[in-house]
Amino acid sequence: MSLMPTMIELLARARVDLRMGLPVVLTDGGEGALAIAVEALTEARLSDMRSLGPLSLALTARRAETLKARVYDEDTARVCVPEAEGLNWIQALADPADDLNTPMKGPLSSQRGGSADLHRLAIALAKSARLLPAAALVPVSDPSAFAASHGLTTVSRSAAEPLLSESSPLHPVAAARLPMTAAEAGRLHIFRPEDGAEEHYAVEIGRPDRSKPVLARLHSACFTGDVLGSLKCDCGPQLQGALAQMGTEGAGVLLYLNQEGRGIGLANKMRAYSLQDQGFDTVEANHRLGFEDDERDFRLGAAILQKMGFSQVRLLTNNPNKIAMMKKTGIQVAERVPLKVGENAHNQHYLATKARKSGHML
Repeated sequence: MSLMPTMIELLARARVDLRMGLPVVLTDGGEGALAIAVEALTEARLSDMRSLGPLSLALTARRAETLKARVYDEDTARVCVPEAEGLNWIQALADPADDLNTPMKGPLSSQRGGSADLHRLAIALAKSARLLPAAALVPVSDPSAFAASHGLTTVSRSAAEPLLSESSPLHPVAAARLPMTAAEAGRLHIFRPEDGAEEHYAVEIGRPDRSKPVLARLHSACFTGDVLGSLKCDCGPQLQGALAQMGTEGAGVLLYLNQEGRGIGLANKMRAYSLQDQGFDTVEANHRLGFEDDERDFRLGAAILQKMGFSQVRLLTNNPNKIAMMKKTGIQVAERVPLKVGENAHNQHYLATKARKSGHML
């Protein structure tokens, strides 16, 4: 029946539930677990979960490395939660804010043997909800009945994993003329993903010829740089510089992708900034939080370009990963156009780290 939620819709519901501190039920065949985001865990729900059975934490291998916890499942650690440890201890394992003050949180015991698939799924859901990638889980014997009796969202691993690993299809919503400082002949296109996540935008300058390589830029949203004029990064100058170059040439497309903080969200980006204040570089900060160097999905940009009728680009970028992803998704990169703007005394170390550790061509 069409009134029943699809798995895409259930995943959207699960993200909202996790952000609000509500647990979700995860299933894998006959196995089931109750999972809740550590960031939103409360004393009351911790107590209720403990009454159901032994509690474990799902942490990424990146976070486990910082904590010196053993990882037996490649990218995921299943850390046992001792009965004597409370909410503060659990949340300190997920959030590195206090790592330097209290570096020793162990000894930590990690589960070994059995499947880590539900723990891995819990982390993926937390990431997609822009939360810290950490979840508390407890096994439940009859997951369907438990979810129904408690009004909780159920997520099947086999149905969810393909959707979480793929880009959600994008659909054009609206477009209108938008004169700008960079070019009076501007047009803004809005694209909405099916999974209920943030919308993405395409700024079209002039009337680019679809049969020729278009000057294009994949720009990830940066509230601090684009709006506040932050000097910690070069995002604001890159945005304005790309638009200005398109305006000068009379044609171009800037894709404004809502993937703040390299895909980890603004709150986690501020956590990373706080770690940078403690002396860690941008990559180290992401790893201590439990994220990879870059969590963005550049396939979104390729999908929008294809929706707009473009198959060839002159890509304004210093990032080799963007070039590789364009080629992989069927967009021909006829030329890389360097975009070297915005260096200042506050971001020199940040830019050097991007070049040294992420291969940016600066």
